[in-house]
Amino acid sequence: MKKGKVVLIGTGFVGMSMAYAMLNRGGIHELVLIDIDKNKTIGEEMDLSHGLPFAPTKMVIKAGEYKDCKDAQVIVITAGIAQKPGQTRLELAEINAKIMKSITENIMASGFNGVIVVASNPVDLMTYVVSKVSGLPEHQVFGSGTVLDTARLRYLTAEYLDMSSKNIHAYVMGEHGDSSFVPWEHAYVGCKKVKDVMMDGKHPMTDLEKIHKGVVNAAYEIIEKKKATYYGIGVALARIVKAIVENENAILTVSTYLKDGEYGQDDIYIGVPAVINSTGVRELLKLELTDEEQAKLDESCRVLKEMRKNGIDDLIK
Repeated sequence: MKKGKVVLIGTGFVGMSMAYAMLNRGGIHELVLIDIDKNKTIGEEMDLSHGLPFAPTKMVIKAGEYKDCKDAQVIVITAGIAQKPGQTRLELAEINAKIMKSITENIMASGFNGVIVVASNPVDLMTYVVSKVSGLPEHQVFGSGTVLDTARLRYLTAEYLDMSSKNIHAYVMGEHGDSSFVPWEHAYVGCKKVKDVMMDGKHPMTDLEKIHKGVVNAAYEIIEKKKATYYGIGVALARIVKAIVENENAILTVSTYLKDGEYGQDDIYIGVPAVINSTGVRELLKLELTDEEQAKLDESCRVLKEMRKNGIDDLIK
């Protein structure tokens, strides 16, 4: 395994936003681009490589094949189709599950044994598919989960309180979607609880729900205005890769496998705070949830398992 070798599968807007973020951030020694459109990967390789003279660190960028996965430290999957008007989430999930299965089989045929990060939607379901098809230990496969949702939460909370977003410590949990929730009891500004800050008489407590609605609606607003979202998730994926490559033990809300009754669930990938390092998910963090929050998490998991039962499980047997 080559430390700092990253393979990106899917050179669409999301994948290339991640690649561009990594080019500017540095710390990656080799980046391999794989896509069904091989001509596009060559063009992307050329375009990115022309920026290397201004990059902070040396990096090798190349258009590659699945055989290049063998000695990679990290593989990031962003391939898949976007949801079309009138298409249900289950229909989208079934199509992308077939794509994930094919991609994963090609990855594993190379002899790969590193960490796979899944960003294709619906991300919690697609991470489950990749995990089951790959046969890798569950901690070596996880999804981008609610990392972007959490970044949006930090940004919007910081804007509301007129604080630096770097000092907002709060998390979005659950499904990457409308059923996500914020455990506000565990949200902090620096070392002070957000709820305590809100008790200054200037900030109505009901505004917390407005902030969360802003997080949930953010993607819809961006898509309405510019057709797609990709910069935010691109930077988020670059952040996840950095945590793996640099063995950071960073806490990120990734789509993590619950198998021993954590949060009252088992055999499901869902967004929860977890410690990420070079092994993948080192451990997940167990937060005490209110009854309402636990109910929201349970409902997220129920919906995901129902979708699996109705169309996904049969595809990956």
